[in-house]
Amino acid sequence: MDGKYYTSERSLQILIYLLKKHGIRKCVLSPGATNITFVGSLQQDPWFECYSSVDERSAAYIACGLAAESGEPVVLSCTGATASRNYLPGLTEAFYRKLPVLAVTSTQIISRIGHYIPQVIDRRAMQNDVVLLSEYIPVTDNDTEEWSNTVKINRALLELHHRGGGPVHLNVETTYSRDFSVKELPQARVIRRIMPQDVFPELPQGRVAVMIGSHRKFSDAETQALDAFCATYDAVVFVDHTSGYKGKYRVPVDLLSSQEKDYCSLTDMDLLVHIGEVSGGYIGVRPRTVWRVNPDGELRDTYHKLTCVFEMEEQAFFEHYADATAPARHDYLNTCWKALRETWAKVPADSLPFSNVWIASQTSQRIPVGSVLFLGILNTLRTWNYFDIPDTVYGYANTGGFGIDGYLSSMIGASLVHPDKLYFCVAGDLAFFYDMNVVGNRHVGRNVRILLVNNGKGTEFRNYMHLGAAFGDDADKFIAAAGHYGNKSHQLVRHYAEDLGYEYFSANNKEEYLQHLDRFLTPEMTDCPMLFEVFTNNEDESEAIRMMNNLNVSAKGVLKEAVKSVVGEKGKEAIKKMLGR
Repeated sequence: MDGKYYTSERSLQILIYLLKKHGIRKCVLSPGATNITFVGSLQQDPWFECYSSVDERSAAYIACGLAAESGEPVVLSCTGATASRNYLPGLTEAFYRKLPVLAVTSTQIISRIGHYIPQVIDRRAMQNDVVLLSEYIPVTDNDTEEWSNTVKINRALLELHHRGGGPVHLNVETTYSRDFSVKELPQARVIRRIMPQDVFPELPQGRVAVMIGSHRKFSDAETQALDAFCATYDAVVFVDHTSGYKGKYRVPVDLLSSQEKDYCSLTDMDLLVHIGEVSGGYIGVRPRTVWRVNPDGELRDTYHKLTCVFEMEEQAFFEHYADATAPARHDYLNTCWKALRETWAKVPADSLPFSNVWIASQTSQRIPVGSVLFLGILNTLRTWNYFDIPDTVYGYANTGGFGIDGYLSSMIGASLVHPDKLYFCVAGDLAFFYDMNVVGNRHVGRNVRILLVNNGKGTEFRNYMHLGAAFGDDADKFIAAAGHYGNKSHQLVRHYAEDLGYEYFSANNKEEYLQHLDRFLTPEMTDCPMLFEVFTNNEDESEAIRMMNNLNVSAKGVLKEAVKSVVGEKGKEAIKKMLGR
């Protein structure tokens, strides 16, 4: 095979590179045309220990024997047509014996399925007791597919040994490239899974931060472990109102990261430790490396830089790395909070339009001690994340599905647990009316307080930075769904609430809002639940967000925005790559 090296097909380069990095070398190869690019690349690399089998049924059982005796994973490769069907008996055997067999089936472009094209069969679904995981790997021809395929292949290779292990399937699309001129495999990102009994990797040198997505309330022991970790490495904890963490190293970073004309270098870090689930805030961070810590052990590559997944409780992770003998360091924390205070000082409270932003600025710090705050996703969550809330107040949002439906009901459900604790909810009008049936539920207690921001539409879709803003007023027809639910009627909700036994008040401007705020925030339990309806408009909502996103200006930030406006997001990312960022 003089002059023949690795295939030019990027998906297979990633697969072969990661096979080597994960220490997988044994292969049982069957002949065919569809898998030539894979087999032709394997056979030229002396790393791989290759065996031939014409019969795919036999090949799968050979793999079982190899895996059982050696204790190592074994790769199977076959062509399209019915070849892969013959793997099923052997893979079933591997499934029930938990043998690490990786079946790599090669396929033509998936869109050809069902069109009577020779040798094209549908392998998109596998029987339940044949493999632990089946992944489809399309041709890699852009950055998104590079990222996705890298994660999927890493996940598949890790699954071979995960929780007892077993067989895994990769269905790899090929273009039948005849180019085998690649002498050295380009690198691909390797993702490792670390179990409690494994040897832990050393922490990367440099700046360290922790990012918490939506998370249950931290216990005292968990908080202490995280705080000790931060003290050891001069780390900070980036949070939004759904994080559940109230330790000394918390930094509510949304406002800093949202500045459009400022490059916030504080959100650059060498290592980001990612814990929790889906974040309620769109926090812009730029990590070089990401470690995820979660008992589920799943590869959640939120920031496209994941290299390690620690399948363990967070407390165990932080306790392992914390050093109680090291002097506590707070430089990073102090710098972040200095920047936050300076930015908050620039908020023009007097000139902010009457909006959810202004309401949050006047209300967030005054939520009574020990209360719970439920926030609607998108516009409400964004605007309230600009500001901090008291340490004794815990925030929640329905970020799991990230939809507007049901968060009033979620808040009411939570309020039933502690009848003597106050539960506040901030709702936009579309979300409120979507879930208004629960307002009339007979179990609603006097500990419930609802703040309804009624702008007569889905104002999120009219905000200046949203795609819908390009339609102007035409967005109201369908995109922002304006004019429903009484079209900002001042009587509809009032009658509904009062007839249901709520204490109701409303505001059309800042003065009226402040007149009722003390009553709405009274820490004493009142005789009945409250509903405070506030009428705003989308122009003011959008302008307030624009003002908040432009409090800080720096030369680097202005350049960033200029580049973005000229070349777009894709061009900006390409320039960052060229600059090695």
